[in-house]
Amino acid sequence: MHSVQEKHNSAYSHLPQIGKLLETPQLKKWFPLITRPFTSKIASQTISDIRLSKNAKNTSEREIIKEIEKRCAEASRRRIIKVVNATGIILHTNMGRSPIPTDVWNKAAAINTGYSNLELNLSTGKRGLRNGLIPELLSILTGAEASLVVNNNAAAVFLILSTIAKGKEVIVSRGEQVQIGGGFRIPEILKLSGSKLVEIGTTNITTLSDYKNALTENTALILLVHRSNFRIRGFTKRPSVSDIASIVPKGIVIAVDQGSGNITENIPGEIKAEHYLKNGAELVCFSGDKLFGGPQAGIITGKKDLIQKLSKNQLMRVFRPGKTIFSLLEEILIRKMNGELNGHAENILNLSIAELKQRGKKLIRGLNRRYVDLIDSLISTGGGSAPDELFPSVSVEIKTPDKPDRTLKKLRELDIPIIGTISNDRVLLNLATILPQELPIVRSAIKELLKEYVE
Repeated sequence: MHSVQEKHNSAYSHLPQIGKLLETPQLKKWFPLITRPFTSKIASQTISDIRLSKNAKNTSEREIIKEIEKRCAEASRRRIIKVVNATGIILHTNMGRSPIPTDVWNKAAAINTGYSNLELNLSTGKRGLRNGLIPELLSILTGAEASLVVNNNAAAVFLILSTIAKGKEVIVSRGEQVQIGGGFRIPEILKLSGSKLVEIGTTNITTLSDYKNALTENTALILLVHRSNFRIRGFTKRPSVSDIASIVPKGIVIAVDQGSGNITENIPGEIKAEHYLKNGAELVCFSGDKLFGGPQAGIITGKKDLIQKLSKNQLMRVFRPGKTIFSLLEEILIRKMNGELNGHAENILNLSIAELKQRGKKLIRGLNRRYVDLIDSLISTGGGSAPDELFPSVSVEIKTPDKPDRTLKKLRELDIPIIGTISNDRVLLNLATILPQELPIVRSAIKELLKEYVE
């Protein structure tokens, strides 16, 4: 008689071994994308799941391979890959914010694929500072005495609070105690930094007297915060940075979290860093990968003595960027100052409707107009900048018999995913945020999509 264990083993004896599965062409093709060990792990988990299923005895090797392939495909979709942004949100926070210009990237490539003088003083041959020309260039652009670069703007805010106001009071208007993406909340950052939050005013009204009445001998900092991706309208009021500076005693620092990083760009509703510094702010920090148009970084500009204090904080070892960030920032600053480069957002906002329509007509030429058309649409800057501003654009409208969310899913599942939006039960691909070199990719994708509906 066969034992229960023997019967149990025989029930699964037809299931293939992992080693055998990994030799099949269907699974080998996933090795370059997700590695052999990861494919092996997925295959092992799949076999385990099948063993636990009621239908294990009837599952063929072909079905097993198909299921493993499906899971490998799902895993490969989690890789960081190129996508086409057709949403009409220029600085899309889920899609890497501002693209790095190709020529800037190529220029920085030589520095990053070999050795560099990141912390080497070529004059003395000794250790130097990892700044390059960035402090001098930022001083010229913003009027700041000095500057510092950290790995993102949240780190910049935290460094300022920890250095200037640890154990002391920080005054912040209630209307500026914002939360941005990822749960980053100003009050919680203050708490983590060891600073004490002093709330003033109301959500819509904060007056100069609110600031004046909140000043105490323990006040170290007044923090003005960019409201990011919302705006308060109607009955609202808040004093200018110059008004606040006029009533603040010497020794209390005024810092501005500018957020979006407008230095040279002409974006409606976005004040430039230079304005804040000229009108009484002693420190201004902002993101490098938003309106500035560079890599992720936190840039702090301001008074020399304050920047020196920040640079000596032990947190700088935690927050300092590497050669990739510094080389890209430096190259972008040089090109901006030579008039060779605008921020990505400004470039897109400067596109004319005529140009966008021309691109659109070329893209849909020869396609079945029953299913595609050009329509007027809108774009926004995104990235927490110009939250109330919408700008005219043109979109390709896809109107297939399929449900629009299914069409969007098909576009996301392409080798180069195309990310669009839905409006009035139609899929829209906004031409403004599709880069010129991506237009053939989009045309091919639409053409392939419409083959399903050939009559």
